[in-house]
Amino acid sequence: MQQIRKIFSATKELKRYYIAIGCFTVFSALLTLLLPAVTGKVIDLFGQGEDFDISKAVFYAAVIFLADILYNIITNVNGYIGDQMGFHVRRILGNKYYEKLMILPQQYFDNEITGKVVNRLERSVGQISDFLSAFSNNFLQFIFSTIFGLVVIGFYSLPVALFLAALYPIYIFMTTRSSGLWMDYQDKINKNNDMAFGRFNEAISQIRAVKSFNQEQRELNYYQSKLAKIISLVRPQSKHWHISDFKRRLVLNVIFFAVFCFIFIQGARGALTAGDAVALILYSNQIRIPIFTISFLVDRTQRVISNSKDYFDVIEKADEERNAQAKNLHVHDGRVEFKNVTFSYDDKTQVLSDLNFTIEPGEKIALVGESGGGKTTITNLLMGFYHPDNGQILVDKQNIADINLPSLRRAVGAVFQTASLFSGTITENISYSKSSYKKKDIVAAAKAANAHQFINKFKKDYDTFIGERGLKLSGGQQQRIAIARAIFKNAPILVLDEATSSLDSKSEILVQAALDKLMENRTTIIIAHRLSTIANVDKILVIDGGRIAEQGSPKQLAKSGGIYSQLLKMQKDGADIEQLKKYDMVG
Repeated sequence: MQQIRKIFSATKELKRYYIAIGCFTVFSALLTLLLPAVTGKVIDLFGQGEDFDISKAVFYAAVIFLADILYNIITNVNGYIGDQMGFHVRRILGNKYYEKLMILPQQYFDNEITGKVVNRLERSVGQISDFLSAFSNNFLQFIFSTIFGLVVIGFYSLPVALFLAALYPIYIFMTTRSSGLWMDYQDKINKNNDMAFGRFNEAISQIRAVKSFNQEQRELNYYQSKLAKIISLVRPQSKHWHISDFKRRLVLNVIFFAVFCFIFIQGARGALTAGDAVALILYSNQIRIPIFTISFLVDRTQRVISNSKDYFDVIEKADEERNAQAKNLHVHDGRVEFKNVTFSYDDKTQVLSDLNFTIEPGEKIALVGESGGGKTTITNLLMGFYHPDNGQILVDKQNIADINLPSLRRAVGAVFQTASLFSGTITENISYSKSSYKKKDIVAAAKAANAHQFINKFKKDYDTFIGERGLKLSGGQQQRIAIARAIFKNAPILVLDEATSSLDSKSEILVQAALDKLMENRTTIIIAHRLSTIANVDKILVIDGGRIAEQGSPKQLAKSGGIYSQLLKMQKDGADIEQLKKYDMVG
């Protein structure tokens, strides 16, 4: 029940809905008690023969009529409130989940598939919302009807009331005893479901790659295999559940047989009037329905417990480390220092070891090194996506460990190899870093990024919708929008995961010109993929084994006979392409 408590705790702002539903449910449960009692009274009237009182019969009929109308009103109002509550549950839990994702560390996303993250939200929140709606609209009604029904039955026959009351612990015990295996199956079903829809989401988002490699059938086969696995788990799960349910219902049938025999015998002996006997039978049947419904309630409860585990696993994960006493970063010059920085990922493989270097204000440095050697890790550490195991990273002599993360990230602009654009308009993408802006600043950024000319060719120019991840634009256009976004942000420190490596020559020239404009008067770190594009940087750092193997200007390193010099020679000779690829170089 811990998961159920978590659900109600997470939605405690809906307390007024819960109270309203509870009150209306009590009223409707009380109304259901009228029909058996009134029916019993009417049957006793039939036995009066010539003394039959028509006015009483009409009165009882009117009571039933009015009770039905009132019950109809209450149940529909209650249902309306329950539906509204269900929507708010989705809103609250969805917001909490999304908010949590926004403050989880980068490491979480590095180890997760996007589709799984999305499917987990839809599956968990959907089940929780359905459970609360069903609980408010049905289960509460059954609970109160049973309690009130047992009290009324006690007035007619205490043995029958006690006997029926004993059914509940017996039935619940039988149900919970069989639930463990069901839960094991459900956990496996959820896992395969997340894998299936995670891959589904991934394949759709990469549909061009799927089609270009003719792998449509492969993706379909994977998806179908996971669904087939789910079906193979559903069969024994369903079989187990229904066999258990048959056994439970059989026990109840036997017990109710005994109850009805007792009522009939008591009626035949004269201990009960005909009306009282009928009323008892009707009340017993009213209680019988909720008892049978317990299995449905337990089924729903088990489903929500199983599905909400994944939701709360995410909610309860540790947030991105943020120092409560952190200060805002004040960048005056843009000087960056790495002092004795050591870093390793979860697998404890050390990526950076005792790293030391300084980037002077306005200086442009390039990182060169083997793939997986730590180049991207350096920029990730600078932007606060990860934290060093040891050492310090300073910006204008301020340790970023003591700096407010949003403040740090406002000071660092980035252009990645993939443009990372969003569905929306060109204006929305360029202005992404700021909530308020002037159109002239958007245009100025686009002009500086060599993007204004092609934007003006679109019918809606800056209001053009560019599609998911900017897929309606060419690669070069995407990169120029990304550069315009960085120019618009106007951060004093810049990170470039070189954006020209996958472009054609014409696009490369335009993008490189935009990058040159962007780098003016900014402290810049470039992750190099083309040696030709870093020929004019101020300094090159060659990373090898998590350490700086050599550093200096391009001219100095070209003459050193070291790694950079060897790479230049390989590129010039057009030889040993695999060795170049080892260093993330594409030519």
